[in-house]
Amino acid sequence: MAERSTAAVDVADNSGDKPLTAKADEATTDGTAEAQDAAETGSQEENDEKTASKTFPATPDLHSGHKLAGRYRLEECVTRLDGFSSWRAVDEKLRRAVGVHLLPADHPRARSVLAAARSSALLGDPRFVQVLDAVEEDELVYVVHEWLPDATELTALLSAGPMDAHDAYQLVSQVSQAMAAAHREGLAHLRLTPGAVLRSSSGQYRIRGLAVNAALRGITADGPQRADTEAIGALLYAALTQRWPYESDAYGLTGLPKGMGLLPPDQVRAGVHRGLSEIAMRALANDGATASRQEQPCTTPDELAKAVAAMPRIPPPEPVFTAPPEYQRTTYQQGTYGRPAAAGPVVTQPVVPVPPAPLQSRTGKALKWAVSALLIAALGLGSWQLAETLIDRDNNSGGDPGTTQSNPENNDAPPVEKSKPVPIVTAQDYDPLSADGSEKPQSIGNVYDDDPSSYWYTDWYASAAFGNLKEGVGVVLDLGKTQRVGKVDVSFLGGATSVELRTADGSTVPTSPTGFDKVAQGSGTQVSLKPSKPVQARYLLVWLTKLPPSGEGNFRGKVSDIKVTS
Repeated sequence: MAERSTAAVDVADNSGDKPLTAKADEATTDGTAEAQDAAETGSQEENDEKTASKTFPATPDLHSGHKLAGRYRLEECVTRLDGFSSWRAVDEKLRRAVGVHLLPADHPRARSVLAAARSSALLGDPRFVQVLDAVEEDELVYVVHEWLPDATELTALLSAGPMDAHDAYQLVSQVSQAMAAAHREGLAHLRLTPGAVLRSSSGQYRIRGLAVNAALRGITADGPQRADTEAIGALLYAALTQRWPYESDAYGLTGLPKGMGLLPPDQVRAGVHRGLSEIAMRALANDGATASRQEQPCTTPDELAKAVAAMPRIPPPEPVFTAPPEYQRTTYQQGTYGRPAAAGPVVTQPVVPVPPAPLQSRTGKALKWAVSALLIAALGLGSWQLAETLIDRDNNSGGDPGTTQSNPENNDAPPVEKSKPVPIVTAQDYDPLSADGSEKPQSIGNVYDDDPSSYWYTDWYASAAFGNLKEGVGVVLDLGKTQRVGKVDVSFLGGATSVELRTADGSTVPTSPTGFDKVAQGSGTQVSLKPSKPVQARYLLVWLTKLPPSGEGNFRGKVSDIKVTS
C-alpha cells in the first residue's frame, strides 16, 4: 500500500551532521516534548529561517479559556512557532484532558496537517496516541488528540540512566511492531524522537504524533520506512547507552565522540546486552551490525520487528532483597534502650534471695484442690442446666423441627439469611484501557438473557494476555441499588478463561478498574466467583484477565451467562 504520509523524521546520519533522507523547514512536536525539541534544534532552525522562502501567517491570537466548537476549552499553551500553536485543553463534554494543535486555515501546511490527522485517526491502534478530532472552522484548523498525564516520556526515563536489557527489549519490540502495523496501512511517523514515545504505568509504550508531527513541521522523506527504522534504532541505542548515536547532542543526551564514527553500544558502555547491541546497529548502520556477524541491515520496521522476535527472550531482572538489620539487644532495667553500652568495668549486682512461690505449703496445696473441685462442680451444673433448657425448647416449639427460630427474650441469634437470586437491571461493556472505551457493546445484553446459546464476545487479540495491549476487559453489572452479593456464577464459551470479580458501591461506575475492589477470582468455563464473605455493592465488574484461543489463530473471550445470588 502506498504511503499516505509525506513526513519524515529528522534523525542524523552516521556522522551526526546531516539528516537522513529528510528535509524540513521548521516545526515542533506536540506535548511537553515540543519546547525541549525546539530548544535543542533551535540553532538549525535559525539557519533554515534565513534560507527559507516561505512565510507563515501569524499564530492565532487565542488565550486560556477560549472554547473550540463550544467543547474544547484551552488551558495552557505548550508551543507557539511557525504560525501554529499546541495547547493542553479540556473536553468539557467528556470531562477529560486533551491536546490541541491550532493553525490558521490559510497556513501552507493546513491541508497536509488535516490529511495526516484524518489518516492517523482511521488507524485506531491503541499503541498510538489517538487523534480524536480534525476540524476546519472559523478560519482555523485544529487537531485534537489524547492527553496522557500519567504516562512518562522516554526523554525523562533516559535522563535517569540507561535501561536494563529487559526494558530496552520491551521498548524496541513494542515500538517496532507498532510502526510495522502503521506502515502496513500506509502511515509513517517520521518524527520518532524520545519525546514522541510514552510509557504507561503498566509498562506499555505508546507513540504520539503519527504523521501529524511531521506534517506540522513540513518534513518529507524519500524513504519513510528506512527513516522510521533508523529512528527506532536510535531510540534503542540511547536506551542501552544513555548516549545519542550521532556526534551532536540532542534530547538531553550526549552525542558520540567526534571522528570515531558509529560505535556499537557494547563498546560505548560495559555490560550492554550483545544481542540488543547488534539489533541497534542493524537498524542504524546501512552495512549491518558488526564485521564479525555480517548480519543484513533492517531497512523497514517489519524487518526490525522480526529480528527482535527471533532473539531469545530476555527475562526481567531478579528482585533485590535487602537483609533485615541485625537484632539489637537492649537492657531496659539499666536505662540503656537504644544506646550502646558504655565501656568500663562490670559492676556485680548483689544477689537477692528469691522468696518461695505462694501456696507451696501443705495448706496451700489443699486449698488449690478445693478450688479445682468447686470449678468442676460448677461446670457440670451449668452443662446440665443448658441441656435441660434445650430439651424444653424442643418440646415447646410449635414450628417446623427443621427450622431454627429466634427468641429475642432469650437473646438467641437471628437466623442465617438464605441465598436468593439477585436480578441484574442493566449491563455494559467495560474497556477503559482502549482508545474508544468500548468492547462489542451491541451484544452485551446476552450475558443476562437466560439463553445459554447467546453470548457477548471480546475483540480478537494476538495472545491470551490481550496482545500485551491492556490488562483486561469486562462487563459491568448494575443491580439497581446496593445489595448483598454472595456469589456470581459465570459461564464461558470457547475454553477456559481467567476472570476476576470486582465490586463498587457508589452512584456511578468507576472510570478505572482500580476503582473497584477485587473480591474473588477463578478460571475455567463454569466459574463460581464467591467472596470470602458476602459484600454489599451496586456495581459488579466481571473482569477478564486471560483469554482462550479462538481456533482462528487468535484469542477471544465469550461470556454466555452470568447469575448473581445473595
